[in-house]
Amino acid sequence: MNEQAPTTRTWARVGADVYLRLPLRSHEFLKGVPLHDVWQVRLPGGGPGRTLADAREALTGDRLSAANPAVRALFAFRRWLGRLFGWDREPPRSGRGSFVDRLTAEDRERTLVKPGTADGPFTAMYAFPDEAVSEARNATVHAFLVYALESADDDYLLTWAIHVAAVSWLTPVYMALIGPFRRFIVYPSILNQIRRRWIETYGERPG
Repeated sequence: MNEQAPTTRTWARVGADVYLRLPLRSHEFLKGVPLHDVWQVRLPGGGPGRTLADAREALTGDRLSAANPAVRALFAFRRWLGRLFGWDREPPRSGRGSFVDRLTAEDRERTLVKPGTADGPFTAMYAFPDEAVSEARNATVHAFLVYALESADDDYLLTWAIHVAAVSWLTPVYMALIGPFRRFIVYPSILNQIRRRWIETYGERPG
């Protein structure tokens, strides 16, 4: 991945080291699952003491899929293909099971969202005040979204990492086909949506 400085614009695709330097539970929880992408978006202001829950409304599956008309069309097209080819069925039995079994007793005590709760097309694994992981399993991928929020001067930085494990020969083909759409349309639109919702709620700077 090519590293870009997130301060040069409001969002950017960044290097794996930006994500890996963060002291997150996900590094151990998702051990062995390839890291596919890392993005960051700067969330201005917000005041002290904000947590990931404060941005969660903009992170829900419904909000993400409604980011803009192009993204809605792509999500609808993907659902149509899923029905046509059976992509949204459970992955082959030879694949990994849900990572919910990796949760420790401490994870279950700390999480603010019950493991297994639906999160749009994903399933919540855990949601801590500064970190959350959701999982999706189907016939194309075994994917995970990781969100992490940290304070940065008077603002906040939201780091968004995507881990993807192969479930069959279809996974690399599928990821290669959707790659340009994800990186040039879907992800930028979603990050802009998250930032816009944050500003609507909290304003540019603490008041």
